[in-house]
Amino acid sequence: MIHLSPTAPGLLARERTIAPPGYHRWLVPPAALAVHLCIGMAYGFSVFWLPLSHAVGITQAVACPREYGLLDELFATGCDWKISTLGWMYTLFFVFLGTSAALWGGWVERVGPRRTGVVAACCWCGGLLISALGVYLHQIWLLWLGSGVIGGVGLGLGYISPVSTLIKWFPDRRGMATGMAIMGFGGGAMIGAPLADQLMKFYATPTSVGVWETFVTLAVVYFVFMMAGAFGYRVPAANWRPEGWVPPAAADNAMITQGHVHLDVAWRTPQFWLVWAVLCLNVTAGIGILGMASPLLQEVFGGRLIGLDLGFGELSPAQKGQIAAVAAGFTGLLSLFNIGGRFFWASLSDRIGRKATYAIFFLLGLVLYASVPWAAGTGHLALFVAIFCVVLSMYGGGFAAVPAYLADMFGTRMVGAIHGRVLTAWATAGVLGPVLVNYIREYQLDHGVPRAEAYSVTMYVLAGLLALGLGCNALITSVAKKHHMSPEELAEEKKGADDTHQHFVADVAALRQEVGQSWKVALAWAAVWIPIGWGVWMTAQKAVLLFR
Repeated sequence: MIHLSPTAPGLLARERTIAPPGYHRWLVPPAALAVHLCIGMAYGFSVFWLPLSHAVGITQAVACPREYGLLDELFATGCDWKISTLGWMYTLFFVFLGTSAALWGGWVERVGPRRTGVVAACCWCGGLLISALGVYLHQIWLLWLGSGVIGGVGLGLGYISPVSTLIKWFPDRRGMATGMAIMGFGGGAMIGAPLADQLMKFYATPTSVGVWETFVTLAVVYFVFMMAGAFGYRVPAANWRPEGWVPPAAADNAMITQGHVHLDVAWRTPQFWLVWAVLCLNVTAGIGILGMASPLLQEVFGGRLIGLDLGFGELSPAQKGQIAAVAAGFTGLLSLFNIGGRFFWASLSDRIGRKATYAIFFLLGLVLYASVPWAAGTGHLALFVAIFCVVLSMYGGGFAAVPAYLADMFGTRMVGAIHGRVLTAWATAGVLGPVLVNYIREYQLDHGVPRAEAYSVTMYVLAGLLALGLGCNALITSVAKKHHMSPEELAEEKKGADDTHQHFVADVAALRQEVGQSWKVALAWAAVWIPIGWGVWMTAQKAVLLFR
């Protein structure tokens, strides 16, 4: 009989996640991708809005009485929800993602990625189950509570759980490593949206639109993937470094610090708030475009999308349905560039530096946003689409490069917690971007501006935001050494898991072990690339409609 010591660390303890000698670091990114591909479905939740908007009427929406206010709609069971009411889920996602990442970032650093990943899985998948109950009982407050609030907490914890770990495993390729993981968040909707669409069709009956059943199915599938990812996380042993890698020499003016800044100090530095502003401005512009991509293309090009010289308002309902299918291809293409940009730009930042990469985002973005009205006026669809594809690649790249930017300036010791605080910029942008874009558009339309021209002022405003971002990025400098933790403070912080096991890896032995584990790496990557490949194929089929 085996007797466990009462002081033995639990299964979710950080001590249990320290990698043994010879552990293959390329097993960690697939684990991160498994988690991010699941929570990334938050971007694809709009696939549920139309079915939920006639969940009571099934074939036709049953409108609520005119005298109903918001409080009445929260508990009404006899009438259908408006899409605008359902859309509040996006705001809840972004607000609670940023808030939870900021509040519990320090806890994530203390307990490690495995426990954080398990909690994230329980929140995100449990939230889907509560949402399923909300659909079944037709109580929208349960959807907001389930997926919006509880699921939003799962989003925040799941999003930051692998960041610090990956940066420590890949000190030689910080941008690429975080880009691979955060690429999954952008790709979650590419897989989840078509999967959900097929599930809803499968479950639909004369008395159900199939949404609550789809929520339950997704919750089960996602829970399996997220738990596999959480238990696949490993943290490197103290003093570990990649075979043959030598840290860059310290320099007084270098952006990459050799020290570590404590969370409580980092957020009080001007560099923290400048990076916060850089992320917020980049995301505000990008998320505004992402949210209006489909109507923008339809209203700007109208009948030209299907070979007719007609404006949007002149089209019949059937013709509008045709151009909506084309616009879905446009949205899918933007998703591909959003995903690819996360890996491409983050990897490029390893070569040219994070500050230079963000300078490209803002300079090139400013030119492209300002060029949109001109591109629309020329009527060249391919040029118009190309501009937005590049813009969305930089939107994704901004998310992927920011953890490495923070690690460069504040060190790797508490980068996960610092990243969590910075993500409040995303929560802010998630509200600011869509509100700014939608209200400018409505103002233009109310004042008689043609639909095809209603987005011109919006693009110039977004270009102005990018100009502000360029200025903030230019002001970022290295963090003063006085803010670095002293050797004594660093030693105190390292007490616990990192020092519990001294698994310093001998380079030769580690290399031999890595070769021996190559089949595990192939299997782990296959587990995430198969669903990604399916999502790319489904998206490519829709994107082809753009250029028929």
